[in-house]
Amino acid sequence: MKRVVVGMSGGVDSTVSAILLKKRGFEVVGAFMKNWDGVDETGVCTSDRDCEMAESVAGKLGIQFHTVNLVKEYWTEVFEDLLEDYRDGLTPNPDILCNSRVKFSHFYQHAIENIGCDAIATGHYARNSFGLDLEFSDPNKPARLLKSVDRTKDQTFFLSQMPQDALRKTMFPVGDIPKPVVKQIAAQSGFPEIASKKESMGICFVGKKSAPGRRGFQEFISEYIPENPGKFVDIDTSEVLGEHSGLHHWTLGQKAMIQRDACKYVVVSKNKATNEILVADDTKHPALYSENFFTSSPHWIAERPAQLGSPSSDRSLEAEFRFQNMAPLTQCVMSFNMSSTYNWECMDQNSLIVSTAEPMRAVTPGQFAAFYQGDECLGCARIVRPGPSLYMLNVKNCRTDIIKKVESRKGKEKEVT
Repeated sequence: MKRVVVGMSGGVDSTVSAILLKKRGFEVVGAFMKNWDGVDETGVCTSDRDCEMAESVAGKLGIQFHTVNLVKEYWTEVFEDLLEDYRDGLTPNPDILCNSRVKFSHFYQHAIENIGCDAIATGHYARNSFGLDLEFSDPNKPARLLKSVDRTKDQTFFLSQMPQDALRKTMFPVGDIPKPVVKQIAAQSGFPEIASKKESMGICFVGKKSAPGRRGFQEFISEYIPENPGKFVDIDTSEVLGEHSGLHHWTLGQKAMIQRDACKYVVVSKNKATNEILVADDTKHPALYSENFFTSSPHWIAERPAQLGSPSSDRSLEAEFRFQNMAPLTQCVMSFNMSSTYNWECMDQNSLIVSTAEPMRAVTPGQFAAFYQGDECLGCARIVRPGPSLYMLNVKNCRTDIIKKVESRKGKEKEVT
């Protein structure tokens, strides 16, 4: 490996990635990936500002710099699907799709074919089994995606749908360095302003609602999806508590912002057929918890785990998973779902059923579950639906007890009136 294209964002992680690779003797080329056109509430295009910062860094490092315009690809392969998911009442994850469909597909191909390089590098906190400099690359073995040394910054969740061909030629220079050390390297290398720069969080194209009048996600999504009013319904009483402006504004576990009594209502489920959102007055209501979930076709980064097809392991795989970045990993057992064909059943390799070691809160359709064994991120699968909730199954008589309390309260209210 001699020539490396570094995806530069103007942030500290990609800046230090370029610095480290240059120090190790690589011919480094910087490239900024532009995915979105638009200005924030201050009239500034944050993408242009980030590009200028990245170009300034490249200039100080004395390396070539390119801008790769992938706005069209992002719109058609990520954003349009995101809008369709929200219309269907789902909660998608554009960051995972951006990495798999744009950054490690179109950007990767552009770097290899148009800029010309032996490998690419990014500032993600992750590691490659082929080594820091891909020195262990082997054409007869798959590359494996590994957690970063700094577990508090690990980003393998966002890379869990990464294509194998791109991983084989991708370096993660900061993957074995703690974040505080990365900032020190930036400051000592003449980039103190980048070392102290606040990290960007959330969806890049929405902007931040950090001041009065600035929009948040609900205002943003309303520009693309028309309002579709429906009812908020209490899951315990079936009482209509208010009206929402559309399923796309809400996700499971979110506070419903219903101004009624002193209760704090949360979303427990959404019904596209009736356009109703079921809510509960308890953030730990059993309707929010389930012990299994079903997925769409899984993406395996290196290879499909052999246990899923082996009779000796009951065709199941013990692993860990998370469906939110940096959420604690949870033990699980997964297997292929069963597909009914008339009067017999067979394994459906395009669907997983995942049983969790403990009830999980707000398992959300549209999100991705990333799977791990030890340090390795095996891949991911999109959550289609959670299994029956503890409330539905009446685990430990939870539903019975809640209904009794509701009836008792109603009785007392009648006595008062």
